[in-house]
Amino acid sequence: MSNFDRNYAVGRGAGADRAIAIDQGLRAYMLRVYNTMAMGVALTGIVAWLTYQAAVVTNEAGNIVGLTAFGQAIFGGPAVIILVLATLGLVFFISFRIQHLQVGTALGLFLLYAGLLGVMLSSIFLAYTGASITRTFFISAASFGALSLYGYTTQRDLSPIGSFLVMGVFGLVLAMLVNIFLKSTGLDFVISIVGVIVFAGMTAWDTQRIKEMYDPQEDGTATGRKAVMGALQLYLDFINLFMFLLRFLGDRR
Repeated sequence: MSNFDRNYAVGRGAGADRAIAIDQGLRAYMLRVYNTMAMGVALTGIVAWLTYQAAVVTNEAGNIVGLTAFGQAIFGGPAVIILVLATLGLVFFISFRIQHLQVGTALGLFLLYAGLLGVMLSSIFLAYTGASITRTFFISAASFGALSLYGYTTQRDLSPIGSFLVMGVFGLVLAMLVNIFLKSTGLDFVISIVGVIVFAGMTAWDTQRIKEMYDPQEDGTATGRKAVMGALQLYLDFINLFMFLLRFLGDRR
């Protein structure tokens, strides 16, 4: 017992305390990411529903019989182009300027983007029944949760598949642009399958990347910026996963 090294024991205790502190900090950081992402998804859903309600005219049976003046403006004409450009512009602005934004400003821009995207996505209520949209949303949420949990807990390095997933996203965009002119149902089916696979992988990969971005040595501002950027990435993964699943599971009106 006289040979027991007290300094070694103290060092071991300090190391354990530091590891616990880092683990708690990482959990708080990831919880902040998920909460911010959930706020964005909720805002998108609420805005989409309210926009749809203001845009359509229904009969006593609840069937859509026409569009209001607001609906005609939102679902056609230059307003669509403006919304597309505005949402794309916000995503690129947040992504490239995140290091120079205050946390509150970055969060406000993210929520603004989520609200504008809700206006754009309100058109899905014209194409699909409300029941199928709700069902697909919960399936998407469960799938997203499982995939994100895998990305958070796995010890496997997912970075090798990242480049393939990014190429898959660009390939999807190109194929969807081409199919606007071809109007091929076969190609649309393939796009839907590939889209689900790509964004399922993106969910796990992005979660792992967001986890690895955490640095316990950084101050609250830097961590806050990373939390907003991580929330934006996971938000985009969820929305795209939901939209591609809706092509399979949605019941058209």
